[in-house]
Amino acid sequence: MDVRKYGVLFFVVVAVVALLAASPALSRVLVFPRTEFFTALWILGSNNTAEDYPFNVSSGKSYGISLGLENQLGYCSYYLIEVKFRNETQSVPSSFGPLENRTPSSLPSLFNISAFVADQSDWELPLTFGFDYGFNDTLVRVDFHTMIFNGNVLNLEGASTSWNATTSRFYGALFFELWLYDRATTNFQYNGRFVDLKLNMTAT
Repeated sequence: MDVRKYGVLFFVVVAVVALLAASPALSRVLVFPRTEFFTALWILGSNNTAEDYPFNVSSGKSYGISLGLENQLGYCSYYLIEVKFRNETQSVPSSFGPLENRTPSSLPSLFNISAFVADQSDWELPLTFGFDYGFNDTLVRVDFHTMIFNGNVLNLEGASTSWNATTSRFYGALFFELWLYDRATTNFQYNGRFVDLKLNMTAT
């Protein structure tokens, strides 16, 4: 066999094998431009997984979840998370469409959580919550008194939810709105993201 006839093919094969062998090392050296910048927001259940979320909520009992953030904005970010509670007819934040058109819920924040998160890092906080509530005389409405949130007693007087005849339940929703500090305006701006936890308040 005349090696010279296959010289070019030989060098091509050697070059390809060398590149494949070096690719893990090259991936640590080469820097590719980032094209997506965002913040992820999530809730995990009691076992720190995307399951086992509290649903049937009894008055006077405590429940656990975890709230998490991932910062992919390209810089260290200062976040504010507003904790709110609503019934089925009250204001819902929006998270679709252009960011400038998304609006938070008009409900007041019951509790604020703040966090600094480095770029390409995540943050997680275990949360506990529970409600003190009772049924009205005709059993067609649940009246809330307080919510215990991470040991803090939050006033819910005046809040209520009505009987859902379709599902035969009383529903409430605990939700978390994401706000981001804007250095230009020196204010927090709604980031267009929220997560919620739908709860059945039928149990006593």
